[in-house]
Amino acid sequence: MSDAAGYQVFRSALPEASPSDPSRMVYTADAHGRCEVFAWDASSRRARQVTSRPAGTFHCSIDHDADIWWFDEDRHGRGTWRHQPFLQSETRGVPDPPGLLDLPPGLPRGLAFASHGTTAVALADGPTGTVHLGRKGNPARQLLRAPGPLTLHGMSPDGGLLAVTGAGDTVTLLDATGAVTAVLPARTARQWCRGFRPDGAHELLLVLQTDEHYLLATWTPTAGTAVHDWCPFDTEITARWYPDTGAILVRQDRHGRSLLHRVDLSTRRRTRVGTPPGTILDAAPRTGDGLHYLWTDAAHPPVLRATDGTPLPPLIGTPPEVPGRHLDLWTPTPDGPVHTLLGLPDATAPDRPAPLVFLVHGGPADQDRDAYDATVHSLVASGYAVARVNYRGSTGYGPRWRQAFTAGVGHTQVQDLAAVRADLLRRGLAAPDATALWGVSWGAYLVLLALGTRPGLWQAGVSVKPLADWDTAHRSSTSALRALDVRLFGGTPDEVPERYARSSPLSYASRVTAPLFVVGATRDAKCPPDQIRSYLGALDAAGIAHEAMWLDTGHDGYDGATHVAVLRRAMTFLRRHLTAPPAQVTSDSPTRGSPEPPRSRRPGPARTAHW
Repeated sequence: MSDAAGYQVFRSALPEASPSDPSRMVYTADAHGRCEVFAWDASSRRARQVTSRPAGTFHCSIDHDADIWWFDEDRHGRGTWRHQPFLQSETRGVPDPPGLLDLPPGLPRGLAFASHGTTAVALADGPTGTVHLGRKGNPARQLLRAPGPLTLHGMSPDGGLLAVTGAGDTVTLLDATGAVTAVLPARTARQWCRGFRPDGAHELLLVLQTDEHYLLATWTPTAGTAVHDWCPFDTEITARWYPDTGAILVRQDRHGRSLLHRVDLSTRRRTRVGTPPGTILDAAPRTGDGLHYLWTDAAHPPVLRATDGTPLPPLIGTPPEVPGRHLDLWTPTPDGPVHTLLGLPDATAPDRPAPLVFLVHGGPADQDRDAYDATVHSLVASGYAVARVNYRGSTGYGPRWRQAFTAGVGHTQVQDLAAVRADLLRRGLAAPDATALWGVSWGAYLVLLALGTRPGLWQAGVSVKPLADWDTAHRSSTSALRALDVRLFGGTPDEVPERYARSSPLSYASRVTAPLFVVGATRDAKCPPDQIRSYLGALDAAGIAHEAMWLDTGHDGYDGATHVAVLRRAMTFLRRHLTAPPAQVTSDSPTRGSPEPPRSRRPGPARTAHW
């Protein structure tokens, strides 16, 4: 940890291993308060920092030669892939060379390696996506250029086939000349591409969503698509090939927790893989049925585990212990019970519940998990209760729950937040005059919508990088998010303007009564700054008091300083506008993550920023 920075960063992802030498890995971790790329040699148990950039580095990978690839991006997220040998010699001041030559800068949309050194790169530049192919260190040639969202999901080990997805979940198969060899339209509600079998076969793994289940499917050039409907899952899954057996590791999100399954397609057998109750943040199958996984629950910080005995790098930026008590609650709604993860501070007043903060997750296709959360830690350590609600539209509860927008986009989710608030009041776990909302991205959108449509319920709101004006956001956002908008609303703002207006916080800005703190980012492509400014302008026009903070970043950031700055400001805002918690954390507290300034001359607790 850097004493000067006073905080660390943590990324919830496993190290990625070289396909030809699994002892050589690459990962991102803390470097003096920034996210940077590191190499890990499991045989010597030594780590080496690969990158050091003022704004941090996030995207990385490792190829069959164990060369490390990292994405060198500018302040707007555009850049190019660079590479360096795993065992880097001293090269003072010499920059790492580009992975492929003659590529224009763009946003990273996929990277894939063949076993013989061929590399495929996908980039986005405005409304256009491109796919390029070449040998490492040599010029690239363009295979595909197409409008709209485009993502590279893998390349066969021999480099003969590439899998690319575009609008509508369609998977397109290209050969090494760029010729289209097959097109796999989504035959069910949704379709996700999970990559080629790594042992040499031209076999592609898919996950399908139907009205009731999630299914595995495979595609080969000779047999086409085979749906393995003998092995249904009732909630969301992701899947990865085992490297040497043709079996599949399935990670299932179910009711805020994780399950692992080993699926053998040849014998039609599905077996549970034993892991502790809680959340598997990431899991990777290894040779010989080995397994690496990253586990946590709400009461325990993340830990890396390897069933094959492989030494994994130490986790940096995680706290030694987690404060509070952590419970599950279920609240009835017309579409079924809403699941809430509730964190309660260790000390509360005997005659009054702690002030309650609803920490609203983003997405909407995401969920709150029984997992360590740095913001929850900070709030609970500071004396607040925290409710994390998996409202309708969240993942982990099945296709019907994910699609249940019965009251309309945003309004269904606000309805669930209000229902959980009422349930917590009935249970004596919340006070009617001490509830607040805090969200980021889509969660920040719900904060604004809830404050405007149900203004009497909340005493404060924190909205970080929100979607505040649907019409403006749609016209200036990314092509992938515009496609999501069309899916949610059934058309564009020009086609169904009343639906966008009804779900836009801007339409209700004049009705906000609770104190509001809004954070925007000047280079945010997902929740663009102009639509936040139009919302703040509406608050000004209506004479509604509010606070605003602007970050010189994109939607995401790899420097922990901005995350900690927002956390400090938001906690100060809550302290000022929400009933003060009965328990206050001081610098003598053994916990980490509290953004409160120390109340003595001794150093305060460390801060942690998580991605």
